[in-house]
Amino acid sequence: MNSLADLKDLDLDINNIGNWPVALKAIVVAVACILVIVAVLYFDTYDQQDALEKVQKNEVTLKNRLKIRAAKAAILDQLKAQLDEMRTDFKKLSRQLPNQTEVAELLVDISQTGLASGLEFELFRPSPEQPKDFYAELPIQIRVTGRYHEFGTFASGIAALPRIVTLHNISLARSGDKMVMNATAKTYRYLDDEGGQK
Repeated sequence: MNSLADLKDLDLDINNIGNWPVALKAIVVAVACILVIVAVLYFDTYDQQDALEKVQKNEVTLKNRLKIRAAKAAILDQLKAQLDEMRTDFKKLSRQLPNQTEVAELLVDISQTGLASGLEFELFRPSPEQPKDFYAELPIQIRVTGRYHEFGTFASGIAALPRIVTLHNISLARSGDKMVMNATAKTYRYLDDEGGQK
């Protein structure tokens, strides 16, 4: 086979491959092998490439999740200590809220604080208890007369009580040589998880 003319003279019947020259058979076999290899690599690699991309994306997601969890784990002891501290503070603060039996004593303490400050009570009217989320509010309408500095002493005395009492809606008006203060004093009572009373 030295020229194209020799190639044209060959009887290249596809049904009679056995009579083809050895060199041509080798070329056909080599091309067929290459095509099979390329096809297998393409289709197999294509699926594997797809799977690899999915695994790589999953790897990135898992690494990010691991970083977040590692960061949380690194401060877990700190968070537990903070939670314990918050629980302790909550217990301490909830003890500052009077229970049902201590409300009467607290009302006496408020009026005694006013009298000790030099104020005269014109009105001291506890209103019905108002339940809120986890506590109940007990508003007390008060009207007292006295001098300006006596009101400051009263407010300081209220703040110093062992139980939580807050003053709201404060209004001051002059009445002769004295002043009149109208306010709402509020104390709070903790309700337990069942909504009952502490």
